[in-house]
Amino acid sequence: MRDFTWHVFKQTGDIEAYLLYKEMNDLSMADPIADGLAEDDSDSGDED
Repeated sequence: MRDFTWHVFKQTGDIEAYLLYKEMNDLSMADPIADGLAEDDSDSGDED
């Protein structure tokens, strides 16, 4: 989604698109789960 907002900003120069991009970027840095960077705690398939 960040790539999309950046692309919109780049193509249109719309400051609202940039602010949304920046907000999404800041949130993803504050919460690694939002960006898929956190470790997956699910089972690895080794169930007894």
